[in-house]
Amino acid sequence: MELETLFVIGMFLTFGALLMTGFPVAWVLGGTAVIWTLVGVVAVENFGANLWFDYPSSMGLVPERVWKVVSSETLVALPMFIFMGIMLDQSGVAERLMNAMVKLFGAVRGGYAVTVIVIGVLLAATTGIIGASVVLLGMLSLPVMMENKYDKGFAVGTACATGTLGILIPPSIMLVLMADRLAVPEASVGDLFMGAFFPGLMLGAMYVAYAIIRPMLQPHIAPVPEGTLKVSWSIVWEVAKAVVPTAALILGVLGSIFAGIATPTEASGVGALGALLLALMAGRLNLKVLNSSMQQTTRTAAFIFAIFLGATAFSVVLRGLGGDQVIEEALLGLPFGPYGVVLTILFAVFLLGFFLDWVEITLIILPLVAPVVQTLGFDLVWFTILFAMCLQTSFLTPPVGFALFYIKGVAPPEIDVLDIYRGVVPFIIIQLVGLAIVFLVPEIATWLPGVAYD
Repeated sequence: MELETLFVIGMFLTFGALLMTGFPVAWVLGGTAVIWTLVGVVAVENFGANLWFDYPSSMGLVPERVWKVVSSETLVALPMFIFMGIMLDQSGVAERLMNAMVKLFGAVRGGYAVTVIVIGVLLAATTGIIGASVVLLGMLSLPVMMENKYDKGFAVGTACATGTLGILIPPSIMLVLMADRLAVPEASVGDLFMGAFFPGLMLGAMYVAYAIIRPMLQPHIAPVPEGTLKVSWSIVWEVAKAVVPTAALILGVLGSIFAGIATPTEASGVGALGALLLALMAGRLNLKVLNSSMQQTTRTAAFIFAIFLGATAFSVVLRGLGGDQVIEEALLGLPFGPYGVVLTILFAVFLLGFFLDWVEITLIILPLVAPVVQTLGFDLVWFTILFAMCLQTSFLTPPVGFALFYIKGVAPPEIDVLDIYRGVVPFIIIQLVGLAIVFLVPEIATWLPGVAYD
């Protein structure tokens, strides 16, 4: 085994070991970079190791790379979209949607679950903040579903999984990060937003189908509530009044991007302003809410950017040690053919999702494997959407499935951890089926970006 390969393996093992200590991920990434810079310099200068490695071309490049990160116009969209999601959480949009749509779907078996999914899709198209979506949907829906004798696993799984749709359906902060890491015109933020649009809606539709079909086969898991009102024009009008403001915000953000009127960065400003207006219209906007939203935005953005900086140092040193070449040779040397290589990458990402957060996987793994996929001749938008769909499962897979922790924090006392695990398994399967569909039919992800630029 060559020295570069040993060093690359050693660097990843060091990262994994330090991660187990409980230190913040940003510090672990940066610390691993410092350790292996010392190892590389000592190996070359004191032991004559056959490595093209030195300090100026590794850690010496970090300040320049960090400047590129903090001065990136693309990343301006990140805090804007975060603020939009947090402000929408404060505006009461979800509560109004829940109250209206329960009247529309309540008389249907599994209607509460369908309501949660529809609201989740609408929220996903206005915010990519998974924690806020999962907590909000859990708080709004679980007490009602428990009161109406829904199966605990079915109820909590629906709320938990639906909340994760925001990481895929644009505007998604994950897609913004992916576009920045890829840094190629073939996979801009706009391209990825358009590429994720239909796969995200497809997953939402598959969730709805599951929420309707399973109660038909097992009526006891979702009884029809007693005393529900018949659907009338007044109920339809109430739903329309609840949906129109949210739809207008979605149109303002995504419509301006897809129509070429605004860049994603500019559209993020439109979204932030729209969320403020919705909060104002709902009578929820005051200095306390504004201050709280800005503080939460700052903390969330700072957390992501701190990992960004640590991952930048890690990636620079890894490349200096020949990591990109080692990984490229390893993947291209697999005896599975081009599609087998893509499947191997996705399977590895799925497994990593059990132990790492999506931010680390996006910042470290995606830039390493994307050039290999391009070398094999695949569409980068298609692959990135597959990568994103695979990462979506990481929110639901223990032990690091953050959506599981979020939902547990707001679930009624009678719902335990085993109920949550049991409830999310069908949705993980649905996500993997959706991933397989997009893998087999790439046009689901590539058609809209292709049409937009024809």
